[in-house]
Amino acid sequence: MARRPIALVTAAVLFLEAPGIVAINAVMARFVKIQTMSLDGMDPDAMYTGTWALGIASGVALALCGLVALVAGIRDRRPGRAGRGLLIGCAVVHGILGAVTVGLIGWGAFAFMMLVLGLIVLTLVAYGKGYEKGAEPREGAPAPA
Repeated sequence: MARRPIALVTAAVLFLEAPGIVAINAVMARFVKIQTMSLDGMDPDAMYTGTWALGIASGVALALCGLVALVAGIRDRRPGRAGRGLLIGCAVVHGILGAVTVGLIGWGAFAFMMLVLGLIVLTLVAYGKGYEKGAEPREGAPAPA
């Protein structure tokens, strides 16, 4: 199985997605600021600041997930416990956002979100439990295809 290319492609996609999500939140923050929008009387400046904060935090989280996948691909070893947790959380968020985007944006955005979700899950599965670089198959284990 091509573990390294899968992890490296996952890292590249996540690194490209990180500034994209920051840019989307920047556009939304600009709309909130210009139109002085609020939810149930909330301060528009708080909405503007919150939108920026969410965008930056999401971008940093995606970059961290990309870094975990990049390190796994370069070392050809499975991520540590914290790295796997970060990738699992990223996969869950992509699944939820994929379900939301199909109604709000369309099937193209849904397909992209599911592609990223698939890459993250494939990276996690490729470096699954028991995988160690250079490990020999156990006795009685079927030969790899």
